[in-house]
Amino acid sequence: MTPEQLSTAIVDVLTTLSTEGAITLPDGVPTTVTVERPRQKGHGDYATNVALQLAKKAGMNPRDFATLVQKGLEATDGIAGVDIAGPGFLNITVAAGAQGIVAAQIVEAGAAYGANDAFAGEKVNLEFVSANPTGPIHIGGVRWAAVGDALGRIMEKAGADVTREYYFNDHGAQIDRFSRSLLASAKGEPAPEDGYGGEYIHEIAAAVVAKAPQVKDLSDEEAQEVFRAEGVEMMFEEIKKSLHEFGVDFDVYFHENNLHRSGAVDRAVARLTELGNTYEQDGAIWLRTEKFGDDKDRVIIKSDGTGAYLSGDLAYYLDKRERGFDRCFIMLGADHHGYVGRMMAMCAAFGDEPGKNLEILIGQMVNLLKDGEPVRMSKRAGTVVTIDDLVEAIGVDAARYALTRYSSDSNIDLDLDLWASQSNDNPVYYVQYGHARSCRMMANAADLGMSLPDDFDPALLSHEKEGELLRALAEFPRVVASAAELREPHRVARYLEDTTSVFNRWYDTRECRMLPQGDEPVAPINEARLMLTVAARTVLANGLALLGVSAPERM
Repeated sequence: MTPEQLSTAIVDVLTTLSTEGAITLPDGVPTTVTVERPRQKGHGDYATNVALQLAKKAGMNPRDFATLVQKGLEATDGIAGVDIAGPGFLNITVAAGAQGIVAAQIVEAGAAYGANDAFAGEKVNLEFVSANPTGPIHIGGVRWAAVGDALGRIMEKAGADVTREYYFNDHGAQIDRFSRSLLASAKGEPAPEDGYGGEYIHEIAAAVVAKAPQVKDLSDEEAQEVFRAEGVEMMFEEIKKSLHEFGVDFDVYFHENNLHRSGAVDRAVARLTELGNTYEQDGAIWLRTEKFGDDKDRVIIKSDGTGAYLSGDLAYYLDKRERGFDRCFIMLGADHHGYVGRMMAMCAAFGDEPGKNLEILIGQMVNLLKDGEPVRMSKRAGTVVTIDDLVEAIGVDAARYALTRYSSDSNIDLDLDLWASQSNDNPVYYVQYGHARSCRMMANAADLGMSLPDDFDPALLSHEKEGELLRALAEFPRVVASAAELREPHRVARYLEDTTSVFNRWYDTRECRMLPQGDEPVAPINEARLMLTVAARTVLANGLALLGVSAPERM
């Protein structure tokens, strides 16, 4: 019996009590009830505070309310016992058979186990990374690559239709600086004072010259346009290649230039004007963002007729909504924190709901340590550590896991020596080794001719350690749902580590050995434990897949 199934059972009891007139709930019976695993042993398999939550509404003493629920639950199939603790907590013990059946349910569901429909029918646009095409992706962008892709996988598991989108910023001053830097490199001159340095600039400049040798005969102004067109495209292809090798591919690459060429900015301004949320002052057009919670109004069209920085955001957001997206997520670095207020005001100015139609997630800094010292510079990029540097140091799996293991709103100090190690101190190695162990157990069982039983008796999985493992595996769907609701992929990583620990404790318990010993014949208990092993493997594999991390069968 999973927590979700137990929640349904409690709701059924409440519904019966309400129908019979034993309780009166003015707001009606809740559709779900919170069920948690107790922190202390001896307090049952699960606990709920439903009596404390509803007793006052029902005009009853919490313990009296709990007593009514207790009697109803004790008559429910699969419930072995219910105790009332303290002011009205209900501690519930599940029958071994009802608990053990979870293993078979997980095996039957396979890769679908953990799915839910919390966001079913919702079309989600997930914009992340979106690094400027002026250099390799630095470590901050790599964090969003890992977290963004994992969040996309988790939202899809929750039923959402997710589109991963990269905003290709190919318009503005930074592209001018990039093209001038390439031109300077090709001419053997130092980079402009406000330009870009690093070995990659020389590599791209040389590649542009090799592709278009006539560039050497052009004026600086004409040559700069060649370096702009060819160099930006080469840099962006390199970015896409690095992301692909990191396991991250986007459904849409949206070019900022298209917003300005297509008239999208004018359409967005016209829409906001129709809604009465713009005004003219000093020859410029302003958006009434203060009206919607920003600290001041913002210029969107300057007095010279050109678009202010916010104008592109207006057009891009409206474009997403016109493409049919119900929810738009934007992932930004910590240096953009002050930008959130005006973006939310912009959303409200369009008549949308901030926090629902538009959500902005902020990611904090990542610091790398090697031999206990900070790693600050890339051999190739010169000024920052890049995605390729990180992958070279610890590999794709470790990098993705390490970057999704922590809440995005906290700084990370990543010890490269730890994450490159093959030891249980390395969290990703620990979880992957747990998965490989379960695969080895299954292979050993197959060598003995064991297979999953058709007449599986779940009640055989009655050992304390088996109960702990079953309860851990049963938590997975709720963890996935919580990670989707809170936009926190790190919850999946921490769950995997905890569950691997529970699995290892069961594996190390002599009384819970899966294989028959010596000349012992294969017994139903061995087959039941094989079912539990396959269930554990399924959950670990599914969880790693949500993080975009491989689940090796051998290590």
